[in-house]
Amino acid sequence: MFKINDWISRDSKVLDLGCGDGSLLNDLRKEKSASGLGIEIDAEKIKSCLEKGISVIEQDIDSGLENFSNQSFDYVVMSQSIQALKKPEVALEEIVRIGKECIVSIPNFANIKCRLQLFFKGQMPVSSALPHNWYSTPNLHLCSLEDFEELCKKSNIAIIERRLSKINGEENFLMKLLPNLFSEVALYKLVKDN
Repeated sequence: MFKINDWISRDSKVLDLGCGDGSLLNDLRKEKSASGLGIEIDAEKIKSCLEKGISVIEQDIDSGLENFSNQSFDYVVMSQSIQALKKPEVALEEIVRIGKECIVSIPNFANIKCRLQLFFKGQMPVSSALPHNWYSTPNLHLCSLEDFEELCKKSNIAIIERRLSKINGEENFLMKLLPNLFSEVALYKLVKDN
């Protein structure tokens, strides 16, 4: 099973946007001797970060990231949170400005399970990758792999690598054959395209 940690080099400096309870930064500190900073808006999650000894700033990503210098982090990570932002395109431009490399993971709204639920039930899909009902979801901008990759292209952001899986991390040959149809989650490594 491939993890975000697999793309992070030892002793690197990491900014985790929408860091949640700080688990990723905590793992990176232990496994890779990485130093990190989390950005989170939820007070309970910030408390969990602090209890783990994770440096965290309470900040709304949608309000901007001007407080960070160009190329000030080796990696900027945005895991399963870009679709919850009001302006995902602005956030993408900011993360490739701030990080030397960026890692973004997204749920794939176009996978077969979502398509079948919409087709047969006529209702917004609920799945392991998208576990909320339409009225209680934090997701504002659901997209497919094709949508996300088109946004990267329009924003002059190069996709260095892409990993596909189910929400549990399982990979199979169907995802390679028809990625937009069979993958539930995609993990992208990005840089600003010069």
